[in-house]
Amino acid sequence: MRKSLFKYLPLILIYFTSTFSQVENLPLNHPVYTFLKEMKVKKIISYINEDIPNLSRFEVRDFLVEIDSKIPELSGVEIKLLNRYKTEFYKNLDEEKSTYFFQQGKNLGNSFSEIFSNKLKYLYAYEEENANVFINFLGHYTYSQLLKPEVNNAHLYDFGLRVRGTFFKQLGYHLSFIKGGVSSSRTVAEITEPRLLQSFKWIEKADELSNYDFTEGYIKFHSQPAEKMNLSIQLGREPKTVGYGYGNKLMLSGLNPVMDFLQFNFSYGILHYTSIHGSTVGRFDSDQSKRYTKYWAFNRLKLSFENLFDIGIGESIVYSGRGIELAYLTPFAFYKFIEHSLQDRDNGNLYFDLQTSFIKNLELQATFLLDENILFNWGELNNYINKTGYQIGAFWYQPFSIKNLSLIFEYTKIRPFVYSHKNFKNTYTAWEVILGHPIGPNSDEIFTKSAYNFNDWIRLTCNYRYIRRGENVYNSEGNLIKNVGGDVFLPYGPGSESEEAPFLDGVRIDNNIFEAGLRVEPIRDFIFDLVFNYNIENNITESYKRYLSYGFIRFTLEY
Repeated sequence: MRKSLFKYLPLILIYFTSTFSQVENLPLNHPVYTFLKEMKVKKIISYINEDIPNLSRFEVRDFLVEIDSKIPELSGVEIKLLNRYKTEFYKNLDEEKSTYFFQQGKNLGNSFSEIFSNKLKYLYAYEEENANVFINFLGHYTYSQLLKPEVNNAHLYDFGLRVRGTFFKQLGYHLSFIKGGVSSSRTVAEITEPRLLQSFKWIEKADELSNYDFTEGYIKFHSQPAEKMNLSIQLGREPKTVGYGYGNKLMLSGLNPVMDFLQFNFSYGILHYTSIHGSTVGRFDSDQSKRYTKYWAFNRLKLSFENLFDIGIGESIVYSGRGIELAYLTPFAFYKFIEHSLQDRDNGNLYFDLQTSFIKNLELQATFLLDENILFNWGELNNYINKTGYQIGAFWYQPFSIKNLSLIFEYTKIRPFVYSHKNFKNTYTAWEVILGHPIGPNSDEIFTKSAYNFNDWIRLTCNYRYIRRGENVYNSEGNLIKNVGGDVFLPYGPGSESEEAPFLDGVRIDNNIFEAGLRVEPIRDFIFDLVFNYNIENNITESYKRYLSYGFIRFTLEY
């Protein structure tokens, strides 16, 4: 009898914790994503949809329940991490494990005293059967120190609010905003926080104080029409990534500006389908009349074979110069042929990927990208029209039986002219940021990473990147001499001497980048990130080197 009870305990837990199913998504920077990934590679859980990883909070809870049923297979640190996340996701308002600042009948003295506790913290929270709301204060302070090529520093500080919750157990909502400022060096601030270059207030430079702001918000409807069938529709904006990739992704890296989008998800059995239609903007121009909106449409079909592999095919279109194209709004169509029917004005690509799950503690994955032309000129791989890229990688968890350690290896190659387009407004970019892999065209990268959990609140990571790239050739006056496909904003044509586009042609530059990071959370929601980065840029063509070295400490508070 006792064994039977334990056997069905996970199902019992799911039933009771489903009382308030939180449909709103968990932010992608939450560390539980890393924990779930490691548990997936370890085969504690069989599947997570990490190719489009924005998980609802109830989905995270369900994964934790599954992990909880296999505690004997976990290390001591993994059990502590599990317990930490159970506190956050199993029940929203537990008086013994959570506190909120503005609470009826609670004096401010008690509220202040619990700021430094290990309880879940909210500014305000309310919950009933068909509605709930959770409000958090968000604050960050970053001190950045540039060491090379010169000594300089910057201070970044911001604050904001996050409001989230679920209505009627099916409609999730989220709203957040951050407003911040920078003192000292703008250049140092941009090196340590590249997102500043995606903030209009920062780029505009209209205010005396260098400042920036970011906002997110959406509504999401989720339904289960049948057992194990999931359907969701989401409208709004939030950070998003698409595809596989341990370092960065070929399709949507997540380093891009936040897009506004309409998203449709459907999963049933082995089938998973996603369709997204998003909007963003082009390069910033001081002339307001030259600013424009561009659109990104995306479809993806994936088949997931448990304990074997996941295989997927996806496509995307970038278009501009007109309003929303109804043809790209349908979630069931082949975009490349639709683009032909619309007179071939847009920038389309197609990709295939594969991720294995049949070896415990070892995961392999690969992605192959076809940009624009997808059927011809295979016999001439150096032809400019063969705009292709690929990525292969491996994730090894608990190597050599060392618990709580992970090792990653990944190689990425992107041929010349990938992500570019004959119409510069249709480049695969937003603002001036490539939506896909940040190394850009005519380049490759070897990426390695190791990470170790000392305990449930200290994590160490070390990364190494070796990047080779071929840049376009310019004369001393800044005029283009040779276009080798190294600039996403210069398609084939300007300065191109032939149809040949050899890989790594042009000005050859190599980068060796070392980075170490330490994340410490001594008290729940009081997070310290310490990062050191050292970059050696070697211009092989012109025989000189440049050095960039910096570090920063960031304090994050969520209450």
